[in-house]
Amino acid sequence: MDADGELFQLEPLGKLHDRTGFDCGVESLDLYLKTQASQDMRRKANAVFVLTPVDSPGLIAGFFTLCAYGLAPGAVPESARKHIPRYPMVSATLLGRIAVSSQFQGRGLGSLLLAKALAKAYENAAQVGSSMVVADAISEAAAKFYGSHGFIRLPESMRLVLPMRTIAALVEP
Repeated sequence: MDADGELFQLEPLGKLHDRTGFDCGVESLDLYLKTQASQDMRRKANAVFVLTPVDSPGLIAGFFTLCAYGLAPGAVPESARKHIPRYPMVSATLLGRIAVSSQFQGRGLGSLLLAKALAKAYENAAQVGSSMVVADAISEAAAKFYGSHGFIRLPESMRLVLPMRTIAALVEP
């Protein structure tokens, strides 16, 4: 539900969703959803989830992608390092893309999508092994958005991380 009381549902991208009408104002995100997302789903390269209004299930209000990821422990900020195992590669979940359609922007759906992405990542962490969520911000504004939700920025980059331990505190009752 958003600030206007409209109900939304989250589901995997499917054939009934109108990808051609999606416009978030960022060309690379629009093109991804329109031209590559379905192919990534078929190839199991990314899981693509769409947020749709309950009363217009084909309309995409927003989307995000998740996939397995690994990064070197040295790339993890000291403040998050205490929450990860000491392996050559740290298993993580990559929040590769997140976008809200222009017609739905300004209604809190970005935060709603992020909360749902974190819940999905946490839900699946036990099955696939993931100690954190990694986000690659496409702009300084996006990095600030992630930072405002508790993500820790890696030095001199647009990459941010959020340990599963922190996510657990957000999603577990």
